[in-house]
Amino acid sequence: MASSTDTSRAWFITGCSTGFGRALAERVLQRGYRCAVTARNPEQIQAIVAPYPKQALALALDVTNRTQMEQAVARAEAAFGSIDVLVNNAGHGYNAGVEEGEESAVRAMFETNFFGPWAVSRAFAPVLKANGGGAIVNVLSILSWLSLPGAATYSASKSAAWSLSNGLRNALREQGTQVLSLHVAFMDTDMTSKIPGPKASPDDVVAQTLAALEAGQFEVLADPLTQQVKQGLSTEAPPYAAAG
Repeated sequence: MASSTDTSRAWFITGCSTGFGRALAERVLQRGYRCAVTARNPEQIQAIVAPYPKQALALALDVTNRTQMEQAVARAEAAFGSIDVLVNNAGHGYNAGVEEGEESAVRAMFETNFFGPWAVSRAFAPVLKANGGGAIVNVLSILSWLSLPGAATYSASKSAAWSLSNGLRNALREQGTQVLSLHVAFMDTDMTSKIPGPKASPDDVVAQTLAALEAGQFEVLADPLTQQVKQGLSTEAPPYAAAG
């Protein structure tokens, strides 16, 4: 990833209506990068792009809609000539244990959390290659590595997305594409507003992500709890084996 002073870079970020995606899009544009800012409802991102008419492009994108995804990719390429950084941030939370929940809801969650990033990454892989490699950022979770009571299906979707990230890293290494996995526990977003306890600031996680991209890293562990869980994976009593 080039230095933050190289403002010729163009970004494509999914899920920008709130939280991390919104904070990242705002920071990227403030730094002078060009950016395709996407959300299911483009009205929710107009305030992000309005101050940057020459840098920003607002696009409607539901990552589960393949036709819409292909149109968004084509529009971003047409506007910027190329894309250098893809951020798969769009996510869907449906908390249900393995013995609970509606199958249709769980499948819909996997469509957003796994199949969506897979499809968008496949679409952009040749675009990144043609422009020197670039980078893909996949926004994951501490639940990629452990399962909490009542959230087993969400954990499964994030675990699948983590495995996808590792597969993309291996597959795209030869073309020079950096694949960065971002793991975080609770971030201060709408999704976690009813969950008590300390939460990471989206702005802080954005800063860590940008620094990791520039340093060529493969992983961000954005908060102490995530770091603790990752460190415990190789112990005799790993966190994923603990009783809930």
